[in-house]
Amino acid sequence: MPLPPPPVRPDPNHVPTEAELRRDLAAAYRLFALFGMTDLVFTHLSVRVPGEGHRFLVNPYGLLFEEITASSLVLVDAAGEPAQETSWPVNPAGFVIHSALHLGAPRAHCVMHTHTLAGMAVAAQKGGLLPLNQISTEFHGRVAVHEYEGIAADDNLGERERLVRDMGDKPCMILRHHGLLTVGRTVAEAFYWMYYLEQSCRIQLAAQSSGAPLDIPPEEVVVRARDQMGDSPVKGWLPWQALRRKLDHEQPDYAS
Repeated sequence: MPLPPPPVRPDPNHVPTEAELRRDLAAAYRLFALFGMTDLVFTHLSVRVPGEGHRFLVNPYGLLFEEITASSLVLVDAAGEPAQETSWPVNPAGFVIHSALHLGAPRAHCVMHTHTLAGMAVAAQKGGLLPLNQISTEFHGRVAVHEYEGIAADDNLGERERLVRDMGDKPCMILRHHGLLTVGRTVAEAFYWMYYLEQSCRIQLAAQSSGAPLDIPPEEVVVRARDQMGDSPVKGWLPWQALRRKLDHEQPDYAS
């Protein structure tokens, strides 16, 4: 098999079209299914569509993530109500957290939320995410925490404000007793944070389950490792291009 062309670093000032965003978001849904980060037909990945007003792409309610295609994604308004004709329902109640962050958090062009076993287990721990390894050091000081208030409801404006306040300018959040959430200026960035946040949670549970004492690196080492990995508007672009190639070969219908 010939090598693909070398990767091209994306322009951070590029404004994607709706068609480009549909393909990226559909790819993310397929990858969530591939990497075991789904909860049947529940949870959402959403992305803001450029242009006037507040419009977002989200999954049709009832499709498995492995069934999502670019054309099946539904355009909704800030309340999660369809802004296009669709034969599939959407779940406005499930979009409450997403819409609050899309409208209020600086980098939340894309929002991803999961209910994974590892993520929910760490969300139930008082200590939260621990810097136990090189992967998890990248999250030091970058993970917000939002306390559990029950099922998020559209009429609870106070919680929406607290979500935005708690998120601040961080790319990741642990929703206490609920799960994980990441935001990004691109789909690739939000996916990068979620993939490695999930891996960090899985590694933490594996280390804790051994029963051996946990060895946490000194604060100055954790900070240095985090800063070495950096942050940028095109975070995650290189693995994202590789993952898109994987889907192009194995599940090309995602882009249809």
